[in-house]
Amino acid sequence: MKISILGRNTGRGRRGRMSAAVALGAVLALTATACGDDGSGSGAGAEGSGTGKIVFWDNNGGVRTDIWKEVIADFEKANPDIDVQYVGIASTEYQSKVDTAIQGGGLPDVGGISASMLAGFAAQGALEPLDERLEGSSLNSKLNKDMIESLRAAGGGDDQLYSVPTSANNGVLYYRTDMFEKAGLEEPTTWDRFFEAAEKLTDKGSNRFGYTIRGGAGSIAQALDAMYGQSGITSFWDSTGKKTTVNDPKNVKALEKYAALFKKVTPAADLNNDFTKMVAQWDSGEIGMLNHNLGSYQDHVKALGVEKFRGIPQPVGPDGKRVQVSNPVDGIGLFKSSKNKDAAWKFIEFAASAQSNSKFNESAGQVPAHADAAKDAWIAKAEPTKLAAQALSDGSTTIVQLPYYLPDWNTISKADNEPNFQKVLLGDMSAKDFLDGIAEQLNEAQAEWDEQMS
Repeated sequence: MKISILGRNTGRGRRGRMSAAVALGAVLALTATACGDDGSGSGAGAEGSGTGKIVFWDNNGGVRTDIWKEVIADFEKANPDIDVQYVGIASTEYQSKVDTAIQGGGLPDVGGISASMLAGFAAQGALEPLDERLEGSSLNSKLNKDMIESLRAAGGGDDQLYSVPTSANNGVLYYRTDMFEKAGLEEPTTWDRFFEAAEKLTDKGSNRFGYTIRGGAGSIAQALDAMYGQSGITSFWDSTGKKTTVNDPKNVKALEKYAALFKKVTPAADLNNDFTKMVAQWDSGEIGMLNHNLGSYQDHVKALGVEKFRGIPQPVGPDGKRVQVSNPVDGIGLFKSSKNKDAAWKFIEFAASAQSNSKFNESAGQVPAHADAAKDAWIAKAEPTKLAAQALSDGSTTIVQLPYYLPDWNTISKADNEPNFQKVLLGDMSAKDFLDGIAEQLNEAQAEWDEQMS
């Protein structure tokens, strides 16, 4: 399976600055739960005795808390002389809390480190290189090579591995099979069918809608997926590598069509919905379709049962080809300031083992990183995961690689422009002006990156 190569915002530069007040507040809030280091942030730690207490920060707290606590209980049973303190942090808050702890002290021993945030933490010297540990581990040659290379490439250019992969995610179009059957609609495997279904399934008088659109936190990534999926453009940069294709006329037209769905075939509450609110709304309401990733599959099963919905790969264009934007590989990293690296590595090794990796990904509904876990029977039964894995490996899908390596990427794609996307939904800003503004920022960021790399 070919996985995307990604990177992350380093938090540096004019867009990455954090106020002193916010930083201090976050430090005070987190220091109490951090490992017993000397407050040196990313300074050197120690191997330790291989026993005692370690602290683990989960980068998707709440969503993955239960399964991580189960993995931790298994680990502590197998290693009774090691105590793992779990700290769940919401995915939307994780990067800022780690960045603050890097600068002010109070990092944990171990933390969830996805490719989308890896470059920033590595650039600040916060992460321990893991190549030698992996080579001497039972995990060596057992982890998906493409996932490893994705995380290696995401580290910022030094070719070091700073995170052990646990899973790969993929975008999914969930749709209500019961509503489609009742309306006599075909499966939304093409964009034309998607837009047709969104309109025909909507009955505002009955509080029934064809689609739920993401207007709150995380909205830009979903919008990019819809844009590139419709336009069929397969590269984020033009042939020069210096100018983004995000504001290509085909993408502008695609965003206009996508944004026009708001309030016409979607709930008005979508304007401020992040993924948790959007998923909960879809699970409890009468909404025909939802774009999210594999991570919400189990939520839908619990709410609807497997008979009322399906999760399929993103729609294909008129030429029958599927284009979608990259999704990050997730993993676990060892913080350099840990005073108990030996015990921390034991936990990482256990969490990424075949049994734990299979258990975790069955719960998360994602593609396992461990080769043996990827062969387990549950994958064939979890249809969205099976279809996603096929779409990523059978040549039917082209992935547009997002520039996570740019220091300003996350600020551009989140804080700077999520409010502007809401203006597009409300009709207060044109799709062209919105995308032109993003393009200007991206081209500047790419120029700065090229200068640094030269």
